[in-house]
Amino acid sequence: MPDPLLGTPLPPAFEAALRSLKRAATRPELLVAEIPAPGTLAPWSYALAADVTPARHGSDSELGTGRFVLLYDPDEPDAWGGAFRVICYAQAPLETEMGDDPFLLDVAWSWLVDALEARGARYTSASGTATRILSTGFGELEAQGNGAQVELRASWTPDDSDLAAHVEGWGELLCMLAGLPPAIEGVSLLSARRAGRE
Repeated sequence: MPDPLLGTPLPPAFEAALRSLKRAATRPELLVAEIPAPGTLAPWSYALAADVTPARHGSDSELGTGRFVLLYDPDEPDAWGGAFRVICYAQAPLETEMGDDPFLLDVAWSWLVDALEARGARYTSASGTATRILSTGFGELEAQGNGAQVELRASWTPDDSDLAAHVEGWGELLCMLAGLPPAIEGVSLLSARRAGRE
C-alpha cells in the first residue's frame, strides 16, 4: 500500500498496524473518522477522531469527543521504548457536582487502563494527564451558568502492530466519559453523570 501523499510504499509493520486499526469494532454510539495526522512527530502517522453521537445516544447535547494518533518510527526512539507510540485525547462535559469529585481524575485514568486491559491491548510506558475544568459564565455568558469538563491525555507504546484493541479501548473510554454504561466486564461506573451547563 503506497503512501498517498508521498507515493512511496508504507513500511510493512506500519501497513499491518493500519489494517488492524480498520478491523477495530467500536461501539455504535461512536462516530469515528480518519483525520489528518500530525506530520512532525514521527516519520509515519495516522489519526482518528471520534464523537459520541447524540442521535445514537438519544440526546441533543454535546456528549464527548476524542482523538487517537498512531505514530511509527522504525528507529525506535528511546523515549517510546518501541517503534510505535499511541497518543490519545478524550473530553466530555460533566455535571458540576461530579467535577468537584476528588476521585474524578483517578477514576478517569483507571477507566482508560481498565478499558485497554479488558480489550486485551498489550502495551508499556503509559503516561498521561487527567484534567478537570470548572467554569462559570459572566456578562453575556452568565445565562450559561456553571459547567464542568474532564479531559484525559495519554500515550503508550503498543507491544506489536495489532492495534485494534487499542482503538476499541480508547472508544470505550470516550463512551464512559460521556456517561454511557461500560460495555465490558470489570469496569466500574460513577453514579453522578455528565451534563451540559446548568
